[in-house]
Amino acid sequence: MTDRWDPSAFKNRVDEVLRRFVAQEADLFAAVDPLLGPVAEQLEAAVTDGKRLRAAFCYWGWRAVGQPDSDALVRAAASMELVHAAAVVHDDLIDDSPLRHGRPTPHLALRAAVRDRPHADDTARWLAMLVGDLLMSLAGQLFATCGLPAAYLARARPLWSVLARELIAGECLEILRTGAGPDTTASLKVIRYKTAKYTVEQPLLIGGALAGAGERLREGYSGYGLPLGEAFQLRDDLLGLFGAPEHTGKANADDVRGHRPTALLAETWRLARDDDRERLGALLGSRDLDADGLDAVREVMCRLGAPDRIEHMIDARVAEALGALHELDVPAPAAGALTALAHSAAVRLS
Repeated sequence: MTDRWDPSAFKNRVDEVLRRFVAQEADLFAAVDPLLGPVAEQLEAAVTDGKRLRAAFCYWGWRAVGQPDSDALVRAAASMELVHAAAVVHDDLIDDSPLRHGRPTPHLALRAAVRDRPHADDTARWLAMLVGDLLMSLAGQLFATCGLPAAYLARARPLWSVLARELIAGECLEILRTGAGPDTTASLKVIRYKTAKYTVEQPLLIGGALAGAGERLREGYSGYGLPLGEAFQLRDDLLGLFGAPEHTGKANADDVRGHRPTALLAETWRLARDDDRERLGALLGSRDLDADGLDAVREVMCRLGAPDRIEHMIDARVAEALGALHELDVPAPAAGALTALAHSAAVRLS
């Protein structure tokens, strides 16, 4: 790869690493017993799609230290996408989401394989949980066997426990806050731990640690990565409710039907008067929510200006991230790539 940032070329490199690695592991898994074939298929399906942003941040965390392009580093960066795949499988299972990338989520896709068994729905959910667990294990395996020197890997290994702890803490916080009174500060804390850290900050720090980044650069990575990761998830919240499913690949009633602790819902509640709160209270968390009910929630949000508030929060966080980046003394290609990545993470249709 040249110093000119080519997102498509990089995505192709990561896709190829993931395709080969996961296909080999899926074959080994299915070889244990023919019954495991459908589960192995979900391992491969879990890594079929993706923007590969997390891998890109890891890659540029490495390059910003002054290190050259490296196929071994791309393999290490690809492991970040397996962490994401594991988190998505678990998240969709917890939220009972029906779609991801326009396809049935694993716990729904596996129902067909077990439909003749007693407790088929539960069995499919248990299998999906284990798919997510195995993907997280494979992330560590791909990282450990990426081909970088052992001394480089040793510098980054402690960050893996931080990544896992914070990601799971964020997921637990979302579960514990679901259905609770909407609170913007609490919602932003969920965003920070469930998404922002493992999407931007930790991949950057891991790439930097592999390359031997100094303390000032690591602090700069956090100053850039945390607000940008929050902006990424705030955009996701907007797309989740107002985006077109044909673009997002996800059902757009999930957050309202699940009464999830999103900043969008929290800001709507904060701005609402008693009559609007009464109306929202009858709709949030309703498993029978229909298209008219969803439109009613959108109408209240738009009338109160909540989506605009979230847009302002996104803009402020992107500006904060770029300000932190501009304070860093990094090679021009890295600065350019991280600037482009900031915009692609926060301004998108899916």
